[in-house]
Amino acid sequence: MEIAPALEILVREPDGFSIWNGPPFDVGQPNVKLERVPCTAAKFSANGSRLMVMESSSSIHVYDCNGFSKMKSFNIPSVTGSTLSPCGTYVQTFQKSTSPQEKNVVVWKIETAAAVYQHFQKNMTKTTWPAIQFSSDESVACRMATNEIQFFEGKDFSKGIISRLRVPGVTAIELSKAPGSHVAAFVAELKGVPASVQIFSCNQDAQSQPVARRSFFRCSTIELHWNHGSTGLLAVALSDVDKTNQSYYGESKLNYLTTDGSHEGLVPLRKEGPVHDVQWSPTGLEFAVVYGFVPSRTTIFDKKCNPLFDLGTGPYNTIRWNPKGRFLCLAGFGNLPGDMAFWDYTEKKLLGTTKAECSVTSEWSPDGVYFMTATTAPRLQIDNGIKVFHYNGSLYFKKMFNKLYQADWKPEAQERFGDIADLVKSISTIKIDELKAQANASQVFSKDAMSASQASTMVSTNTVQKPTAYRPPHAKNVAAAQAELFRGISAAEETSKNAMRNKKRREKQREKKAAEGSAAAASDGS
Repeated sequence: MEIAPALEILVREPDGFSIWNGPPFDVGQPNVKLERVPCTAAKFSANGSRLMVMESSSSIHVYDCNGFSKMKSFNIPSVTGSTLSPCGTYVQTFQKSTSPQEKNVVVWKIETAAAVYQHFQKNMTKTTWPAIQFSSDESVACRMATNEIQFFEGKDFSKGIISRLRVPGVTAIELSKAPGSHVAAFVAELKGVPASVQIFSCNQDAQSQPVARRSFFRCSTIELHWNHGSTGLLAVALSDVDKTNQSYYGESKLNYLTTDGSHEGLVPLRKEGPVHDVQWSPTGLEFAVVYGFVPSRTTIFDKKCNPLFDLGTGPYNTIRWNPKGRFLCLAGFGNLPGDMAFWDYTEKKLLGTTKAECSVTSEWSPDGVYFMTATTAPRLQIDNGIKVFHYNGSLYFKKMFNKLYQADWKPEAQERFGDIADLVKSISTIKIDELKAQANASQVFSKDAMSASQASTMVSTNTVQKPTAYRPPHAKNVAAAQAELFRGISAAEETSKNAMRNKKRREKQREKKAAEGSAAAASDGS
């Protein structure tokens, strides 16, 4: 029986990245497996076999993750983007280009450091990068060109473009990953013609007609999500403007298409409002949707778009399935306060709730037992840190940083780990052992140590200064401004002088009236 791999975490700070051993930790703290390496960016391949590190805008290194030894280095001037293929066979780079004759997108084979394919691309956007998309096993590769999709043999780019699929007006594509049997193409709305999502077979002999198609208006961008098995596609149609004026952020609609043509339509959502997040189960048999105005609703649907389970409403906009498909986490990140709810989908019950405020990234560990959140720069410049939770929401580990840029699990195939029930049982045993060790350690303290701690506590409480009142930033220069305004005299002093003047003026007026009254009385008596 294969031994399950140890979990590992990549942590990147301003002066570089390091690799930690993942949980469970020996003494409550992670061990550093690889000391800090200078870099500006780092990214694992999808299968976790390779690590790509950008040291500068012209230097890229590729590491073998089995021991983290450096495999190859590439010196490429003015690189603005780079990514690894799923199995770590290729590294793809994008350079700034000055002319169309300069082929600025290059696919390099890592073992030989040779350029196996290159073409010109004007700019790099979210929908056009990576330029070459691969299936999970790298057997199929394709790219979007003007009015067409070009296909390659992923194992041998020397054959060049092996087939072309004409799709007039195509603006985004998504290749199914496991297996790479189909490709989805999005054509934007133009001159009264509705936008559309079409699914085509990657088999050249079956590309004459799309196997599924869905058209809709009011769509400026699209999000495409394939399931494992490549039988279903979720398409989130996004519009910048909400015609109903119910949302400042525009509107969104969730469409579902199947490769057998059995379903082409909207997912029946039970609440008005935006689609916050959608994610397929790792099995590919069901998907979860967080939707509606906050408090949003979360529902799990099967492959036929029938609702299976409703998780209720709450302040959530994010959903994460664990790699085994048993546990899932609902969370409210971004502009929400960070509430999290952990569910056991198999047992259909809530395991626990907690909070992870200001989280920027979040993901389950490859074994599906731990959930890590990170607050990172440049999104947030303060309170940067990492939190690791158990599958039931209890906090396992927390570490703060002056500045943290990245925290990622090293990917591993979930099949390499045992059954989730056995893993949960082993984690529970570790937690009991940790509690016993803490209890034994607490009994070691002597009476002298206790009295010393009490004495130090008494001293510290006597010497603690009373906290000063909070002064807001705008009040710090008030004294100087008042001094300038009142010519060096404080506001209180100026007020008292004015009061004295007014008092003297009133007294003089009273004396004057009294004198006038006595003079008038004397004249009447005479």
